[in-house]
Amino acid sequence: MKLKALVVACSMLALGGGVSPLHAQAFPSKSLRLVLPFPAGGPTDLLGRAVAQKMGEQLGQTMVADNRPGAGGNLGIEIAAKSPPDGHTSVLVSSVISIAPSLYPKLNYEQKDLAPISLVAEIRNVILVHPSVPAKSLKELIQLAAQKPGNLNYGSGGVGTTTHITPELIMSLTKTKLNHVPYKGSGLALIALIGGQIDVLIMAVPASAQQVIAGKARALAILAPDRAPQLPNIPTAKELGHENFAVRLWYGMLAPAGTPAPVISRLNAELHKALATADLKSRLVTAGIEPLVSTPQEFGSFIQTETVRYAKVIKDAGIKAE
Repeated sequence: MKLKALVVACSMLALGGGVSPLHAQAFPSKSLRLVLPFPAGGPTDLLGRAVAQKMGEQLGQTMVADNRPGAGGNLGIEIAAKSPPDGHTSVLVSSVISIAPSLYPKLNYEQKDLAPISLVAEIRNVILVHPSVPAKSLKELIQLAAQKPGNLNYGSGGVGTTTHITPELIMSLTKTKLNHVPYKGSGLALIALIGGQIDVLIMAVPASAQQVIAGKARALAILAPDRAPQLPNIPTAKELGHENFAVRLWYGMLAPAGTPAPVISRLNAELHKALATADLKSRLVTAGIEPLVSTPQEFGSFIQTETVRYAKVIKDAGIKAE
């Protein structure tokens, strides 16, 4: 009888993908954590906190937005990858997860250490300069950089972030040279730009629009196919004849590899539900954040496609980790 009971129990576990129906129904059994790999003040923080609040309400448990900056976003991703695979820890990643493998010969995690949940959002970037920089347009900025190679400093949210990759791509395309000053997050880089410590910054529109409106930063071009509603008078780089300047800025949610499939499905469903609610959707769209959704499988394939694409951008531009 004991052997028969053991066989039945093992069969139930196998059918449930390693998790019993009872376990799946009990999730979540405690507060949840959404790791944000960048400091407060940047787009990851803005998006992550809004999503965490709504998902926590839906799941009946607090979802804590946990900022873990460092190593260009890779520290937070590593922390999530090494967390218990029970669904109570997830991470909001940016394009960094597709960029890092081509920049760093050895990371403390691999993409396979994380299980995709869903795409979450896409955000437009904008080229900013400090008001003291004489360039009043994108054309003038390129001319200034060409006339004085290495005279301008550009900031980024860290090595390997899109705020680093995009300026390097632009320099490669325009045959210019700017000095790179990395920070532990784009929010800190924006503070440095406003304070005059750096001259140029490529930044997410939602996190920088108010500084532009207040005159603390000058916007030169939107790096997206369309203009940004928050800065309607700022032309796109494509309008100005530079279609290849855009580097897509996207966000998605992942959990540690080994998280039970029913839990991944639950998180995917709750995220989709959250992004579809009128209040959160309106809040994000107003902030210039476009909600996106996908299945876990679609997001996994998307990460791989982006990894191949960024590998080519990094190789063609000759970008090296610093």
